Amino acid sequence: MKRLHFSLLSLLIVALLAACGEASSTTTSGNGAVTTITLGAYTTPREAYAKLIPLFQAKWKADTGGEVKFEESYQGSGAQSRAIVEGFEADLAALSLEADINRISDAGLITHDWKAGTHSGMVSTSVVVFAVREGNPKGIQDWADLAKPGVQILTPDPRTSGGAQWNILALYGAAKRGHVTGVPANDEAAAQAFLASVLKNVVVFDKGARESITNFEKGVGDVAITYENEVLVGQKGGQKYEMVIPSSTILIENPIALIDKSVEKHGNRQAVEAFINFLHSREAQEVFAEFGLRSVDADVAKATAERYPAISDQFTINEFGGWSKATPEYFGDNGVYAKVLAQVQQ
Repeated sequence: MKRLHFSLLSLLIVALLAACGEASSTTTSGNGAVTTITLGAYTTPREAYAKLIPLFQAKWKADTGGEVKFEESYQGSGAQSRAIVEGFEADLAALSLEADINRISDAGLITHDWKAGTHSGMVSTSVVVFAVREGNPKGIQDWADLAKPGVQILTPDPRTSGGAQWNILALYGAAKRGHVTGVPANDEAAAQAFLASVLKNVVVFDKGARESITNFEKGVGDVAITYENEVLVGQKGGQKYEMVIPSSTILIENPIALIDKSVEKHGNRQAVEAFINFLHSREAQEVFAEFGLRSVDADVAKATAERYPAISDQFTINEFGGWSKATPEYFGDNGVYAKVLAQVQQ
């Protein structure tokens, strides 16, 4: 599968149009209303949305007789969240993690309880895994193997990528829970030392999960820490790399939220709400599953269980007290990640 890429110029055009209030509006044509929705998303589910959007457009046409157009922007979840806070008038944020939606809410742009919706505002899930070269020549089987000398690792930058934050917490959580060989359970110093040993092997910190796996596809590195769905989409597109699921890993929960200030300005709330509802439908959840994402719909998850095996030791963000606690403690200026990275770079 040929991966889609949006140029920086295209993203700037979308942002400028949205900032002027022109990218999202409702107009009329000879055939009825034409509504525009601006979607600000993280990079990973781009292929899924490429299929979902036309399905929704057909449904909207059948239900209302009108047309709905989409302006789409894809970049690292953290970068996308900050762009929206700084003026990109997206109507809808589909991001990697709750903390990035909370940034938008804290800025006063989301005024409703976005977690009160279906599945607590989450639209898909995944897990942190490893992409390795065909035949797994480095013998990567679990987290401890990433600290071996000579292993070249790719993972995104936590400052711009939600996927990167999931990666770090998956690694750290596995270590603290006693699922990393040689690292005692509940030993913060040992967990930080293990994190340092892995970061020493990172050769590229890309800005997003998609850029990271694309670099891996170009031949950079021995292993990429990434989303399960990134590996599955790549394999579906003909890539020969293999996937290793560690014995202990975190459940990635991907939120979606309507941005009240934008839809109030653009007058497209009905269409945006309809799109969110559609994404939680069985039809849409099956599409997410088709593109490597684990479904939040229990029936779809059960039907696709063979494709998405259970994890020996799966934990959630609650292991870290939720994002409100994890964000400053691990990714703040004086957080665990910053301190360990500074040590590594000395």
